[in-house]
Amino acid sequence: MIDNRSRRRQSGRPTVNDVARLADCSPMTVSRVVNGGAGVREETRKAVEAAIRQLNYSPNRAARTLAGATQLRLVLLYSNPSAAYLSELLIGCMDAATRHDAHLMVERCDPERDQTKMIAKLTESAVDGFLLPPPLCDDTALLARLRRAGAHAVLIGPGQAEAHHGVVMIDDYQAAFDMTRHILGLGHNRIGFIIGNPQQSASALRLAGFRDAMAEAQVEVDAPLVRQGQFTYRSGLDAAMEMLALDRRPTAIFASNDDMAAGCIAAAHRNHLEVPRDLTVCGFDDTALASTIWPELTTIRQPIRQMAETGLQLLIQEIRAARNDELSQPSLAMLDYEMVRRESDGPPPR
Repeated sequence: MIDNRSRRRQSGRPTVNDVARLADCSPMTVSRVVNGGAGVREETRKAVEAAIRQLNYSPNRAARTLAGATQLRLVLLYSNPSAAYLSELLIGCMDAATRHDAHLMVERCDPERDQTKMIAKLTESAVDGFLLPPPLCDDTALLARLRRAGAHAVLIGPGQAEAHHGVVMIDDYQAAFDMTRHILGLGHNRIGFIIGNPQQSASALRLAGFRDAMAEAQVEVDAPLVRQGQFTYRSGLDAAMEMLALDRRPTAIFASNDDMAAGCIAAAHRNHLEVPRDLTVCGFDDTALASTIWPELTTIRQPIRQMAETGLQLLIQEIRAARNDELSQPSLAMLDYEMVRRESDGPPPR
């Protein structure tokens, strides 16, 4: 007679015990990771996730339902002009949803739509929680509507923590400060800056980081060299064309995202300037666009996929804690950024 454990081994389908052995932890710990539970060390969680990928382990849906871990329905709301940013964000959300066996829906949320009706429709259809990337993470009216509806939500990429919802973010101020210091260190002192969407708190922090780094170096910021953008390619192109038309044009431009930086490079080409020989251009985000244009962008790497994955995991933990009547404060996850130097920066022209 063959027992059930032997039958599973003969079938070749990996079990939770197989994952536990490979990750050097208990089956209960594997279950916590799979279900998005708290109380697991980051190092252990990564080992379990690596073992799951290596073994191609797929949790048994029926067993999880019997255990009370029913599949969660989550919604990613979006309203962002950057296709490159959204692509990174969506991949991160989809990967995390698959890993945690959550059902992920994607819903566009435009300011023109009746957000109250949209939220009511989604919550009535048994949606368990919402993920809000920029610019929706800074939409105070939308956040208030979600609170009134009693909805769980996690914000991805706002410039600051929020009292009622979990947040995943980087230090936008320090990242912009570091990039500005880098440009100054190349010898530039006439540096242009393109501000992001004024409705997003991260835009103000990146501008503040730029201004403070310039002040630290005792370099005056010339007002015509600071232009308003909207985080779109076109707004970056227009802002750069205006700066390059000045009698004393900048020798470097720092744009608040990669889309606008790509617009700056196009503006340089229109003016028969070579990047970086005649103009240094730097961006922010390190989306796929940064390494597909020519020359490739020096930029700040914001770990968008990881932010999305972390946000979805925090949302699952919050929902399950509430179902278990556990009291918890909104989580704040501050992730690391990195400056990535490529081919678009250099010393000022002589």
